[in-house]
Amino acid sequence: MYIGELACWRWRAGLLTEAPSDAEEVCRLQIGGHADRAIRFWRETGRPYETALARFDSRDPEQLRQALDEFRALEARPAVALVARRLRELGERAVPRGPRPRTRANPYGLTARELDVLPLLAQGLRNAEIAKRLVVSQKTVDHHVSAILRKLNVRTRGEASAAALRLGLLDDARPALLVEHER
Repeated sequence: MYIGELACWRWRAGLLTEAPSDAEEVCRLQIGGHADRAIRFWRETGRPYETALARFDSRDPEQLRQALDEFRALEARPAVALVARRLRELGERAVPRGPRPRTRANPYGLTARELDVLPLLAQGLRNAEIAKRLVVSQKTVDHHVSAILRKLNVRTRGEASAAALRLGLLDDARPALLVEHER
């Protein structure tokens, strides 16, 4: 398998135009432009990373989008960046950039702005009041609240507040919450 794998990597780097005759069939397929057959082979043999790589090699926008999803699921961030760049180079629109480092660092996937909204939501403020405090539109706050509910896997604002307290997401907001409830 090593001859074929090395040949595929050399081909991806532009150092090879034909597969060596002693390379494995799947690698000859990839280098020969038969990505669909290579994808099928890797998928059937249970090799998700290689499946995504074969999709990447295809240069077909639909296959590239699938590769993007597969690399994301595998948390292969450098590969995600390469696929996203290729999609943009092909003129594809709406290629997601993925979460920022701070969002990735949050165990619940909350963005910095969602973390700004959460304590205000926990204080019982309505979306219009939150919007006024954060100087954003109410529609923007609606989106943030929806995202918070989804990411915390809750259905109501009250459940979101309880979950946020339980998960330690409101540590900085506890004094404000206590003061608010004492009134």
